[in-house]
Amino acid sequence: MFCYEQPLNERIRTFLRLEHLIARLRYHQADESVWGRRAALDALLDILNVMSRYDTRAEVSKELGGRYASLEKLADREDVDDKALRQVLEELDNLGREMQRMPPQFASYLIRDNELLNSLNNRSPIPGGNCSFDLPTYQHWLSQDSDRQSRDLAAWCGHIAPFEQAIATLLRLLRDSTRPAPFTAKAGVLVHNTEAGTQLIRVMLGDASVFPEISAGRHRATIRFMEYQDKKLRVRQSQAPIEFRMACCRF
Repeated sequence: MFCYEQPLNERIRTFLRLEHLIARLRYHQADESVWGRRAALDALLDILNVMSRYDTRAEVSKELGGRYASLEKLADREDVDDKALRQVLEELDNLGREMQRMPPQFASYLIRDNELLNSLNNRSPIPGGNCSFDLPTYQHWLSQDSDRQSRDLAAWCGHIAPFEQAIATLLRLLRDSTRPAPFTAKAGVLVHNTEAGTQLIRVMLGDASVFPEISAGRHRATIRFMEYQDKKLRVRQSQAPIEFRMACCRF
């Protein structure tokens, strides 16, 4: 199945961006080549810039607290697996405590106080701005032995791991909150009335020849299935009926 997701608020949008960027960081962090190191630092700077623009620590802490409070209310229900619920509550509590120990605005300070990261960040808007002749200090760092580079990366990424765990847990709970249901888009389009509080729309397809464009507001979502019409990859709306599964997720 091919899964396409559309967040409906800024908090979930930020969490999904960070999930994507952290996955990219971890992938390139395992690559010890020069290009792997470059790609890892590019991903790290993207993460730090996102966290600098938003108070990610407060947003994650607030979401963890909200999920803990809502799940705690289920403890007295007979149809709830008490052991599984306690495990989730303990996980949320531990993650919340970890967030409280995080230094506020660490991402901004890390970029500002680290000369190499600051130089890279200033040059990143320029295409090819981190070439060796622009940043000899970067070329020098890339020439260090792999163990030294790995230690530096681990130190710079030290505060990211708690966010990685917390965001992964919150998105897992959100995605698992609703079971996907079958739908059919007649002539390639479906208009669906969403329930109040929907935070994430997930569209799952078994057909790789089309993809959905999802536009959604507080009460309604429109899913249009598009397809390539020529070798220049121009797209048009499919006119065929498309069967798919959709989940409108909310806590």
